[in-house]
Amino acid sequence: MRILVTGRHGQLAQSLAERGGDDIILLGRPDLDLAIPGSPRSAILAARPDLVVNAAAFTAVDLAETEEAQAQRINAAAAGEVAMAAREIGVPVIHISTDYVFDGQASAPYAETAATNPINAYGRTKLAGEEAVRAANPDHLILRTSWLVSPFGKNFVRTMVDLGQQRDTLSVVADQHDNPTSALDLADAILVVARRWATGDRTGLGRTYHLAGTGIASWFDLALAVQDELARHGASSARVIPITTADWPTPAARPAYSVLDSSAFARDFGHIMPDWRTSLGTIVARLVA
Repeated sequence: MRILVTGRHGQLAQSLAERGGDDIILLGRPDLDLAIPGSPRSAILAARPDLVVNAAAFTAVDLAETEEAQAQRINAAAAGEVAMAAREIGVPVIHISTDYVFDGQASAPYAETAATNPINAYGRTKLAGEEAVRAANPDHLILRTSWLVSPFGKNFVRTMVDLGQQRDTLSVVADQHDNPTSALDLADAILVVARRWATGDRTGLGRTYHLAGTGIASWFDLALAVQDELARHGASSARVIPITTADWPTPAARPAYSVLDSSAFARDFGHIMPDWRTSLGTIVARLVA
């Protein structure tokens, strides 16, 4: 099965390339540029894959507050174009979305049926992207995930590894909670879906699922775990100090609690995501090495 993945250098794209091998076709700028109308369609029609995974996005949450039009173009309009192009060649699309479509006011993990209410521009544009995908291609599967980390690209864990070896102390927000998710684990789950579909089984088509690492953490918990892993490997590490969101103001508001309930995916595909601490150990070991 030939799987086209948008976003050549993204965490998930790189993870899919590593896990999926020769089945994965990575396309990014300039061959496929979500910022340019028509570019996604041309690239997808030329490649003619068996499945499209739209993993590329405008993910700079704070920057989206001042560049919402560009975020809307990439996260919403282009997402619809990707899904429509997949429909034109008769293949399904897996679209990656986010926990930031929720407002964070819940006290229990969000199910797929929970009401959406994004509180920042990034969340609004990603929610619009979901709607565009649903409208463009009935053979879609939308995966909402959270706090993606990996050995690739720029992400929170990589930043904490770098800073842990440069500073004595780190101040990290402790009152925002979510599911840290390894991009490698997410890639494995996507390949479970792809292999199921390759047999003719249409499980999940037309559905939205939550899919995130098992276990809940704050940014502080995650940072502390990174420093513990660094110390375990004999690398320099920092002391982590918990602070509040109010102590670290940002242009974009963040949900205080956007934990996702991934049980529907586990039920339908028989796949449970690993515990985030186990996956974190693998990521830090690779970064240290």
